[in-house]
Amino acid sequence: MKIKGLRWWIIGLVCLATVINYIDRSALAIMWPDISKDLGMTKTDYALILNIFLVAYAVGQSLSGKMFDKIGTRLGFVISITVWGLATSIHAMARGVLSFSVFRVLLGLGEAGNWPGAVKSNAEWFPVKERALAQGIFNSGAAMGSIVAPPVIAIVWVMIGWQMTFLVLGLLGLLWVIPWWIINKNVPAKHPWITDEEKAHILAGMTSKAEDQDKPGLSMTQILSHRESWAVLVSRFFVEPIWWLFVGWMPIYLADVYGFNVKEIGFFAWVPYVGAAVGSLSGGYFSGRLLINGASVDQARKKTILIGCVIMFLGLIATIVAGDTPIKFVGIVALVLFGFQFVISNIQTIPSDLFSGKSVGSLAGLGGTVGIFSVIIMNFLVPVITDLYSYTPIFIMIALFVPLCILSIYFFAKEIKPVDQEG
Repeated sequence: MKIKGLRWWIIGLVCLATVINYIDRSALAIMWPDISKDLGMTKTDYALILNIFLVAYAVGQSLSGKMFDKIGTRLGFVISITVWGLATSIHAMARGVLSFSVFRVLLGLGEAGNWPGAVKSNAEWFPVKERALAQGIFNSGAAMGSIVAPPVIAIVWVMIGWQMTFLVLGLLGLLWVIPWWIINKNVPAKHPWITDEEKAHILAGMTSKAEDQDKPGLSMTQILSHRESWAVLVSRFFVEPIWWLFVGWMPIYLADVYGFNVKEIGFFAWVPYVGAAVGSLSGGYFSGRLLINGASVDQARKKTILIGCVIMFLGLIATIVAGDTPIKFVGIVALVLFGFQFVISNIQTIPSDLFSGKSVGSLAGLGGTVGIFSVIIMNFLVPVITDLYSYTPIFIMIALFVPLCILSIYFFAKEIKPVDQEG
């Protein structure tokens, strides 16, 4: 049996996994007004639980990157999504800060694998000119998950309460494993269902030979000895808090500033992620078109990242000066998240532009870890600053991160191209 366009089936499943990932992680924030009232917890408790999740998520990114490089994307995804699906379900048994924290650690360790796994999968299944688009499709899953999560979770919550909602959501990931295991049998060079034409198309567009996929990966010290690797790490340190501020705190912001309940949060909170989904696909498509039209990888990545950063920066300034109503606020945030996704699909593709084989997941995972530790710092600041002042200083801080993100790309990666892995 042969399947035409097999690589698009693979990225479609990874995208679906990301939708599930974001539904599962969003549930706590969306249902927090009810959970906190039911269990007597505060916004400070929420910040602590969120940061405990993020510490596990940050550590899990590096561990998962190494795991995917070691055992491959097929088994790696099965392990990751099984862990986070079970972890989501047992949230139904949580009774306070301690139990929520333990369950969020398991969730963070499992969900972390989705990102280095996707970068590695895209490096295996897509030629260089299509990788940013593939990464954009994958990242659009985060936006789509965030779009469907508020209304779906609110509806299920109304019907069966927060405990059973966690249980039901956890089952989604376990069901995903079935088609993934059936379809993703091997890498393109060895997959029995791939057509000869698609195999030739994929392998001809690689920056490395197919046999390089089986070579041992570089050590982390060797990876970090290349200046270009730091472009990934530093840029993600500055850009990740922008996305996570809205993922982790927008439902709380809507409750604090506008007095929204769970149903009202569900009605409004999905809107910005429409912008994120469009930005994800647009950033990947734009970069790919530049490559097709003759731009170098360096030119395509940097131009796309610069445009997205400008959009992000203008949007964040607008949240400060114009976001005075909930409708205006969510509309402006849609612009910010459009810019973020326009950028991040290309930053996340850089590890596969620089390295090949069993080094890609390692750098991608470490980049995720560095980015999340920046988010953790921000999350400790949010409840303190908002209690003393407002959310405005937080918006100013992450707006200043945007130019630092683009400068780090240009400073560390003089040219984005394959590095010498033999030296």
